[in-house]
Amino acid sequence: MSPTLLEAPPAGVRANGRTPPPARPTGGGDDHEGEPGPRRPVMANAQLATMFVIAAETMFFAGLIFSFLILRVGAAVWPPPLQPRLPLGMTAVNTLVLLASSAVMVRAVRALGAGDRAAVLARLGGAAGLGALFLTVQGFEWARLIRFGLTVSSGAYGATFYTLIGAHAAHVGFALTWLAVAWILAARGRVDARQPAALKACAMYWHFVVALWPVIWVSVYLV
Repeated sequence: MSPTLLEAPPAGVRANGRTPPPARPTGGGDDHEGEPGPRRPVMANAQLATMFVIAAETMFFAGLIFSFLILRVGAAVWPPPLQPRLPLGMTAVNTLVLLASSAVMVRAVRALGAGDRAAVLARLGGAAGLGALFLTVQGFEWARLIRFGLTVSSGAYGATFYTLIGAHAAHVGFALTWLAVAWILAARGRVDARQPAALKACAMYWHFVVALWPVIWVSVYLV
């Protein structure tokens, strides 16, 4: 017997006899289907802060380099009379040492992504060793220049030279300290493939001080 017009259709069935399609999930139920997941930041806070630091340091060193170049262009004789010439050969080799440390740091970050803690520690140690060697050679060259008469009190030439080169050396020393902290964190398991921000931020700053040195070397030793 067919239902009369007064009888309601069965639940889930339209009046024309067709079953409606299932309702789309709205995300308001107990299940998590359709709910938006938490947005992952594009860059960790440590890396973002390091980028701001690098931007500020870039402007600082740009001012020092331009000051040195203005002094160089305005000088009739370079270097000034009675001042020693800057060493080129040893500093060129030392530049290659610092560039090699950056390559080792790249391999350390790759090892971190692969989950190889032993390789991370070894390569961080290698980068730190090359950075320490760079500072040692720089100190040796400064001692020679001082014996030859180039000091901070030797006029604008000596003052700007040691200010610029010394400022970079201080930044390399700070980067070495940061690298040592990253090595300790990696050794304790607090830096790994799931939590790489601390090491990646350190690597960013290390690459910055490495890339800065060839610019300084060309400006001061070659121009």
